[in-house]
Amino acid sequence: MSRRKLDHYKFSAEAPNVIEKGKPLYDTVKGKWNELYFRNNNPIVLELACGKGEYTVGLGKVFPEKNFIGMDIKGDRIARGSLAATESGLNNVAFLRAGIQYSAEFFDENELDEIWLIHPDPQVRDRDEPKRLTNPEFLSSYSKYLKKDGLFCLKTDSTFLYEYSLETIGNSAQYKILEHTDDLYCSPLLSEHHGVRTHYEKIFVSKGYTIKFIKSIVIS
Repeated sequence: MSRRKLDHYKFSAEAPNVIEKGKPLYDTVKGKWNELYFRNNNPIVLELACGKGEYTVGLGKVFPEKNFIGMDIKGDRIARGSLAATESGLNNVAFLRAGIQYSAEFFDENELDEIWLIHPDPQVRDRDEPKRLTNPEFLSSYSKYLKKDGLFCLKTDSTFLYEYSLETIGNSAQYKILEHTDDLYCSPLLSEHHGVRTHYEKIFVSKGYTIKFIKSIVIS
């Protein structure tokens, strides 16, 4: 392991805005994010597979009246988001180091107001569908944590994942698609991404890829 990664892991272990195994809140925060961490009653927004936390931090700056959680299994990536949030003085941003398949251990029913999924791995091979973060099983689990009318938003450069997700979300009895576009930057929905662009999104756009977007709500 590189020295840089080791430094990131050390930073994560010491950072108060990172919740990971071995820290007190890791086992007690479920259902109590606002009570134990944020210490307010503001809406909670979760970014799944947040990577370096660019979107979590970006939205945290745009919406100081909301609480944001970036969730990812990669500690070195989370450390970068943690540092960015700390340097920006964002008390409304936290990071959770855990696998998304274990979300039920950290979020209670109706605890979240929004879930964002930003440029996840599309997992295009058929055998990898269980890992696809908009498969029916994952969607069902997200709907439990979201309040009624809570938002679930997907942003992706992958036509495959966009079309797959339109089908899975559209066929789910738990969701209603409000809006979608296969070219966000040329769409009236552009404001829905609040001007936040990740490093890789900028690369995708520079190479001519269009950005796709789906906005849905939980109805049951």
